Amino acid sequence: MSKTPPPYVEGHGLLAGKTVLVTAAAGKGIGFAAAKKCIEEGAQVMISDIHERRLAEAAESLEKESGGKVPSRLCNVAQEADVQGLIESAISALGHIDVLINNAGLGGTANVVDLTAAQWHRLLDITLTGTFRMTRAVLPHMIERKTGVIVNNASVLGWRAQVGQAHYAAAKAGVMALTRCSALEVAEHGVRINAVSPSFATHPFLVKTTPRETLDQLEAQEAFGRGAQPFEVANVMVFLASDYSSYMTGETIAVSSQRA
Repeated sequence: MSKTPPPYVEGHGLLAGKTVLVTAAAGKGIGFAAAKKCIEEGAQVMISDIHERRLAEAAESLEKESGGKVPSRLCNVAQEADVQGLIESAISALGHIDVLINNAGLGGTANVVDLTAAQWHRLLDITLTGTFRMTRAVLPHMIERKTGVIVNNASVLGWRAQVGQAHYAAAKAGVMALTRCSALEVAEHGVRINAVSPSFATHPFLVKTTPRETLDQLEAQEAFGRGAQPFEVANVMVFLASDYSSYMTGETIAVSSQRA
């Protein structure tokens, strides 16, 4: 079994002419990979994040690769004013929003007996309620245009159990339920809402903040013996954002090789 990641998949114009807004796109994780893939697939992209310096660096990096302007705006998805401002700015910068990728979320490890109310509320406010805020804010625009796609970032922990992850798992299960129910509400308006559910994606921040022993254990659970590269999750996000998934709504796709 090879633990070597596959070759990077080049763009095929799957999002040609589309506009995409990606939250939590700073750094080198799934959000940045999604923004990069969308640009490579022909989309005009705007990114947001809560970290000013990293957001500017991400926009600059994407602009170098795309050769065009990549608008960006600071946004804390836990703040309604930030969310509304982001949607308004994206419509102004892009003309309209064809696709919203809800990537913003918060992690953390704590057993329930040790979990404080503040930790619980903060994680759910960003990961679940933040996804709700962004979805609620963009839907009137998409409903008016009678078209649009939302792609949410969930987790296999929305289905499965892991010690120390009750708050995170509850939030991601909530994202899945939000995806299912909101999708049915807007299907008649030509709007689709789906989600990806990664098991374990390797990126620099995770490696920096996670003990090597824990990473080894996570990798051992994967059939390929490695975590996904962020672009492998982004590839599935692009599929859901594209017309290739036109008959899919309310679905959650596991991006995983995890041994269940």
